[in-house]
Amino acid sequence: MRNGMGRGISGMEKMSFCKLMELADSISRAHKTEIENAIKELIESAKASERTWVVLDDDPTGIQTVHDIAVYTDWKEETLVEALKNEKGMFYILTNSRGLTFSETEKLHYELMKNLISASKKCGVSFNVISRSDSTLRGHFPLETDIIEECIENELGEKADGIILAPFFYAGGRITYEDIHYVKYGDELVPAADTEFAGDETFGYKNSDLKAYIEEKTGGKRKSSDVISIPLELMRQGNVDEIEERLKEAKDGTPIVVNATQSVDLEVFGAALYRCLKAGKSFVFRTAADFVKAVGAISDKPLLDKKALKVTGKPGGIVMIGSHTDKTTKQLEKLREVAGLEFIEYDSDKVLEEGLSEETKRVSDLATRKIESGITPVIYTKRKVLNLPGDTREAALLRSTKISEEFTDIVAKLGCKPSFIVGKGGITSSDIGTKALRVKRALVLGQIQPGVPVWETDECSRFPGIPYVIFPGNVGDDDTLYKALKVLTD
Repeated sequence: MRNGMGRGISGMEKMSFCKLMELADSISRAHKTEIENAIKELIESAKASERTWVVLDDDPTGIQTVHDIAVYTDWKEETLVEALKNEKGMFYILTNSRGLTFSETEKLHYELMKNLISASKKCGVSFNVISRSDSTLRGHFPLETDIIEECIENELGEKADGIILAPFFYAGGRITYEDIHYVKYGDELVPAADTEFAGDETFGYKNSDLKAYIEEKTGGKRKSSDVISIPLELMRQGNVDEIEERLKEAKDGTPIVVNATQSVDLEVFGAALYRCLKAGKSFVFRTAADFVKAVGAISDKPLLDKKALKVTGKPGGIVMIGSHTDKTTKQLEKLREVAGLEFIEYDSDKVLEEGLSEETKRVSDLATRKIESGITPVIYTKRKVLNLPGDTREAALLRSTKISEEFTDIVAKLGCKPSFIVGKGGITSSDIGTKALRVKRALVLGQIQPGVPVWETDECSRFPGIPYVIFPGNVGDDDTLYKALKVLTD
């Protein structure tokens, strides 16, 4: 890279977030006008676009950067006709596919894309599809983007020129630099493949270099040498022309890696992207949440307070913690400093003895009594992941799904309406929203903490009109869950 940006960091034993930001910002300061012009162009292009962004979210945390956007929990053709007609510019469809098997995900995506394309033809609204997934690279990739690409080509005659990979997510400390994807721990940036996320039982991987990651995940179908890289330096120069030229090089589904360390990088990239879309180029997108905000030109909004959330304080709320990440466990421990909470362990190991139903009833009955008395129960699964000899990825996923179904059924069996609900973890929060609460169309109110979104439940849901906090398992510092509960309970 020019300007010595790469040389300033490469070769350091540890990647410093602060030093990297200083180097990147030093370029931005010299190109302030170009960046401002790029952002203006993005906003104008997004406003003028006649296509609707349809975001397929593989768990409910993908709304963590947006506000005043609708989320649908089914993909029937009639639902999608109404969504394309009524949701201006963008809407989400919650698929929860990260909690499904390969074959279930495959079936879901073929069905969804068939219905979406049919709905599009009926109402005359064209669309772009974003496959929104995990910023730590977990999920059914490239399965989901392959199906999206295939269906659009077969049914609409649009062959994808490129597959854009943009996993940057600032609030979660996930950045991409020189094509390496990092996770931020304090000031240290750790290559994603060296974190706990890469050891995921179902979606593990070995490469932090996104070019090599693509080759790994595609089984060599796409070589790392095939990948087009959009370097950070171009974004920091506001060089929309050069980014556009690189995007135009893509053909026949060429993978494209987008480097980014701040949200503005994706905004500059978005300006070039809209130029290419207007010129007839076609892309499929595999991204994290910040990309959605950027291409939608969605404005910033202050963090939600208790007044905005309309929490009265009585009865109590309920907190459901299913995520097993180290981050979540530390957040749970910090939560014990909040007054007015009752901690209840859910014995998830009873999945081995077919005893989960009884455990669910026990905990739900206890939680109901606490909520009615104005106390907020914090219910959590065992902190140690259940590992069995000779286990397979599919078996582990099926067992995890069974635990999540029974665990979130605690909410479905509550005997009273809580003043709020917090769901911690992707699968947990999805099951609560779709199965326990039976939400059909939620409105995203905004964020209660950076990267922590809030739904307002719809009139058809089990508990209408309450705030439902969707707290990702891998987001925040040790005290982020603590801060969210202080907002809700103080």
